[in-house]
Amino acid sequence: MFKSQIKGIGSYLPEKLLTNKDLESMVDTTDEWIFARTGISQRHIADPSQVTSDLALIASQAALKEAGLEPKDIDFIFFATTTPDQIMPSAASILQHKIGASCGALDVYAACSGFLYSLSIADQMIKTGVYKNILIVGAEILSRFVDYEDRTTCILFGDGAGAFILSRADEKSKSEILGHKLGADGSLGDLLIVPAGGTKHPPSIQTVQEKQHFVKMNGREIFKNAVRAMSQCSKDVLEKTNTDPKDIDWLIPHQANTRIIEAVAKQFDISMDKVILDIENMGNTSSATVPCAMNTAVLMKKIKRGDLVMLTAFGGGLTSASILLRY
Repeated sequence: MFKSQIKGIGSYLPEKLLTNKDLESMVDTTDEWIFARTGISQRHIADPSQVTSDLALIASQAALKEAGLEPKDIDFIFFATTTPDQIMPSAASILQHKIGASCGALDVYAACSGFLYSLSIADQMIKTGVYKNILIVGAEILSRFVDYEDRTTCILFGDGAGAFILSRADEKSKSEILGHKLGADGSLGDLLIVPAGGTKHPPSIQTVQEKQHFVKMNGREIFKNAVRAMSQCSKDVLEKTNTDPKDIDWLIPHQANTRIIEAVAKQFDISMDKVILDIENMGNTSSATVPCAMNTAVLMKKIKRGDLVMLTAFGGGLTSASILLRY
């Protein structure tokens, strides 16, 4: 068995900002109300000319540059997204072409947990010797699936992309992925849903008029189950790796809501000083939040090589995932 390590990280957030003040003129809300309940001040919005794979391309190129690799070095691509360019072909295939790689490519559809799902699968491919370098991307343009007359959802979501290069580590490397846990509870799938667009309710004039192509959410139940799911996944990983929560240097949770993040940290008695929190600046970018938050922390020199880091997320499905790694 080989070890896998994060060799490069990149992220991209579109230039256009949608602030809480902007939303005050669009929906019945206030800057103070949004920030108090979510911790969000602004979110990034993709240009109308951009598609999800465009955001992913920029983040991927940054990750490749940091890793010192060329597109030809990539053996496989995982693309986590719930907002692909189109239903077919896959976003991963489109990205493979745009980036100039020649390898297998697969979309992972696990909502906000999709990036960690992809990372865990890639880790096993590296460890078993199947591949040496894998590109993992989480990218979303959620702003096109948000009803800006629904204040329960439009205040939350933004656009962005984050990418990791996961590579086979040499024997001297201290970096490695130590353990992971994936979960799902399909009985709670209706708590976070886009009702139309699939085979159950194909696109029609009626589904468009009824705004069934927008995100619908039961916020209260999502909060409760998000805390439970992320905490349980993380506890399972800690037990599996025989790790004391006190040894964790950094917790990087899905950036969905500050209150959810604080509740998860409390479960492990982890000080908020050890929690990477970037939701104020980018909002909820679904599958992109964890890699984006980690990249920001690395660039700010908060997270350093050798640090013990717990990544955790939850998403529609309801999916959940946690990964413990030595960066």
